[in-house]
Amino acid sequence: MRQARILIAILMLVGAAGGFWYVFQSGGFGPLFGTPKQTSKIQIGGPFDLVNHWGENVNNEDYYGTNSLIFFGYTYCPDVCPTTLTNISTALDILGDDASDMNVLFITVDPERDKPEYLKEYLEHFHPAITGLTGNPNQIKKVTKAFGVYYAKVQEKDADPDDYFMDHTALIYLMGPDGKYKAHFSHNTPPELMASKIKAKL
Repeated sequence: MRQARILIAILMLVGAAGGFWYVFQSGGFGPLFGTPKQTSKIQIGGPFDLVNHWGENVNNEDYYGTNSLIFFGYTYCPDVCPTTLTNISTALDILGDDASDMNVLFITVDPERDKPEYLKEYLEHFHPAITGLTGNPNQIKKVTKAFGVYYAKVQEKDADPDDYFMDHTALIYLMGPDGKYKAHFSHNTPPELMASKIKAKL
């Protein structure tokens, strides 16, 4: 069992590296080198139709008009997701009124288990401004593709069908009032630094 879990951990790291490379290759991070003449427009974000943790149908246009902070994860995530949501919660507390009208969205990559009621219960442990979004597998596939997010199910051999991990890209996206990309942060960005960089972009 211990060897199996070590193998899964290795697979998740490899998958995360693959997700990073997928986003990089698709231009999700924008150009890292070169002169301004060589740069191209960053293509992150796009139309989506999902369900929030109150069971209401929503789409991307419902979040236009103010800045949005978006993170993809899932409620059964053992460490990265709760740590990231805690950092986001602390950053929101630091921002105070500066973040009062900001949309903060936690979009699941595990729609099979993350139904609206489970998202609602899970998010009670974090900042009240965070809204959970889910949908059917096709809807999640569409929104993750729009944001260049990689995700995949990782399961031990002969394990219970409901006992699995989700490997996924762990970036936090800052989107503008028009739904356009502004910036992104790694999942382990310190809350103070995240708050400072968000404020500079508002």
